Amino acid sequence: VQLQASGGGLVQAGGSLRLSCAVSGINFPVYAMSWVRQVPGKDFEWISAINGPGTSTQYADFVNGRFAISRDNSKNTLFLQINSLEPEDTAVYYCPKFDWKGSWYGPLGQGTLVTVSS
Repeated sequence: VQLQASGGGLVQAGGSLRLSCAVSGINFPVYAMSWVRQVPGKDFEWISAINGPGTSTQYADFVNGRFAISRDNSKNTLFLQINSLEPEDTAVYYCPKFDWKGSWYGPLGQGTLVTVSS
């Protein structure tokens, strides 16, 4: 499987970003996917997950309505809309597979850096 996240960048607090993850090498519609992030030097933090058909989602408690996960199975692409960005959202974002029991797994692929300035 190849996972390539994109769409990160430098934004001011309060702004928005839409991250994308291009997935190849697997039958994408079959797999639940997720977004996780990592601040350098700290543990990974799970953000959200979506099932294969895109009909069910899960979010971490800290999301508080600011994040929205979606997918386009016709384009093998996963998305994460982030609104009202905060400096604490600064991290590298990745899009691994998800087992729907609470754990992401497999390779992380290439992440995308989000930097939020105050």
